Amino acid sequence: MEVGFLLGSLLKIALLLGYLYGLLRVMGHPKLWVKALGVLAAFAVIQVALTDFNGFKLLNAFDQGLLFQAATMTMVALGLNLIYGFNGQFSLGQWGFYGIGAYCAADITYRWVNGDARGFLVVGIGIILGGLAIWGIGAFLKRYRGIPVLSSFTFYILGVVAAGFLAVKLGALLNPLFAPLLGTPANPGPLASGLALQVVFFFAVIFAGAFTAEISFLFGLPVLSLGSDYFGIATLGFAIVINTLMVNSDTILPFPEMKGGRGMIGIPKLTTWFWAFFFLLVVIILMRNLIHSSTGRAIMSVREDETASRAMGINVAENKLLTFVVGCFFAGIGGAVYAHYIGFLSPGTFDFLVGFNPLIIVVFGGLGSMTGTIAASFGWVFFLEGLLRVLLSQMGTEAPTWRYVLYPITLLLLILIRPQGLLGNVEWGFLKSVKVASRQKEAGTPPTGDAPQSIQEGA
Repeated sequence: MEVGFLLGSLLKIALLLGYLYGLLRVMGHPKLWVKALGVLAAFAVIQVALTDFNGFKLLNAFDQGLLFQAATMTMVALGLNLIYGFNGQFSLGQWGFYGIGAYCAADITYRWVNGDARGFLVVGIGIILGGLAIWGIGAFLKRYRGIPVLSSFTFYILGVVAAGFLAVKLGALLNPLFAPLLGTPANPGPLASGLALQVVFFFAVIFAGAFTAEISFLFGLPVLSLGSDYFGIATLGFAIVINTLMVNSDTILPFPEMKGGRGMIGIPKLTTWFWAFFFLLVVIILMRNLIHSSTGRAIMSVREDETASRAMGINVAENKLLTFVVGCFFAGIGGAVYAHYIGFLSPGTFDFLVGFNPLIIVVFGGLGSMTGTIAASFGWVFFLEGLLRVLLSQMGTEAPTWRYVLYPITLLLLILIRPQGLLGNVEWGFLKSVKVASRQKEAGTPPTGDAPQSIQEGA
């Protein structure tokens, strides 16, 4: 192994962490124009590093793959940190929802470029109708008290299934209207090229996140009533079920284009640094604003003490469900972005063993720390999946598998030495808590602790 490669890799990791620090710092600037220019500069720096200048690139193809993998891993890990770190619900199913988002978005764009708009239409209409069904059933059930969770779950399932059935029928009816505009792979129409395809990709990512969120709502409604440990086991079982469905997607499910265990090929590679950077910022901003809102404080109070939260009038069940849905929404978006970068999906990518990676990242960075999760995600991918994997490959063809031995050992040492994670509760720039200035006392106002004169006289 060349010393230059080792030093160069370590330098890239250090510069990348400095880049993240600068990005979060400038996003926290009080002036809007400084924020905008800073974000544009941050985007431009990586874009230039990925640009080929007559055969020279600051970030080669291997580094580019790691960069996009780190961006999507950050979205997934932030969602898990919201569920586990901020709300205290131990979940092992995040990777399953990541896979749902990946396959959902991939099927939409795959069908679209092959002259079939049903994926886009069915998923889009289904999400709208499913959302309306969930909202309507929820409003109806709120009129009655004491309805068992499983009974509510039955109502929601029936409503969503009916919405899905209607979406399939409407998609089949509307698809012929799009066929002339889509054309064929050999002769694409105006809706299958250029700007139109980018717009479809944008909606495919949003649809994938929304579809994942609705699935997580239906799954979480009955399961979140379990204790944290049992909830973790249930989510692990869910991830295994999803992986099994992926392996048999061409037989059990009506999706022959997914090709089951052979893997789905032909996915259009639409993810660029612009899209990865854009959706990463969206996830960071949404989660940061949620955490710093009154809803976020309620979410964290559930983590600290559910009994005390109930005593203060907080609806514990609703906050758990909201957190789980939002966290899975982030995972779905990450999966959609990943699918359109790699261009190939295999069920092995979403195996439950690999699904422990987001959990390890969250623990490494620090539970309840967005900064820790972001830094650990990029550091994890570039150091462990990049540098360490290359180093071990020099020792033999089987040596890279020793990563799965080093990961738990490293995690165990971290828990023993620094249980709060590498960054603990440290937040950088934009992610810091907003400081509220105390009100200045008006002239003549009595000092704190002194009762007004009228009360003193009455006493």
